[in-house]
Amino acid sequence: MQIEILTIFPGYFASPLQESLLGKAIAGGLVDVRATDLRGFAQDRHRKVDDEPYGGGAGMVMMAPVVAAAIEARREPPGLPRAWTVLLAPEGARLDHDRAAALAGRERLLLVCGRYEGIDERVRDLGLYDEEISLGDFVLPGGEVAALALTEAISRLIPGVVGASESLENESFLQDRLDYPHYTRPREFRGLGVPEVLLSGDHKRIAAFRRAQALERTRRRRPDLLARRPEAPGERGN
Repeated sequence: MQIEILTIFPGYFASPLQESLLGKAIAGGLVDVRATDLRGFAQDRHRKVDDEPYGGGAGMVMMAPVVAAAIEARREPPGLPRAWTVLLAPEGARLDHDRAAALAGRERLLLVCGRYEGIDERVRDLGLYDEEISLGDFVLPGGEVAALALTEAISRLIPGVVGASESLENESFLQDRLDYPHYTRPREFRGLGVPEVLLSGDHKRIAAFRRAQALERTRRRRPDLLARRPEAPGERGN
């Protein structure tokens, strides 16, 4: 899979793309992630990418000719399939597990990072974005944080990126519920022990305990998730 990020700050991604699971996946050839400088598509010698908004107001707006040229050049370069183009913006659809999983099935993604007050609306009017995604109801200085979060969420769903595949089967949000609580050594910490069932070696009891804990945690912290799923037999009262 190839993910290309259009940004005016390509250096922002240098360290994260070398670390942890994502860095290993890139080094191992499981995913190709690159950041492309939007300034390379500017049309003047000063590599200008923004200008003052028509109608007045604070801040600057990213120029349509620059962003459009970048998308059109990188969306379907010679020899590569067309990339699904995503704008990271506050007005986009909320990022969740299902959306990340759908994007993980794409062969190529082109992520567009806005900055300042946003991108000239005419880029949207021209239909140059296939999808718009937001991390939530808050504003960031630009789309780079969101692009990195989306890249991490997608890449870990690509086969081979996460070593223990079973860890993907029980994680939060996959079945419209949160994950169960986890414990490791030492057996006692500041007077708090590990639930005895986890030390029993009885895998059936452990599975039932974890399922009940996951459901209870979801009911207390994110009841909205349970409202999206039908109640399975034996779940009531756990």
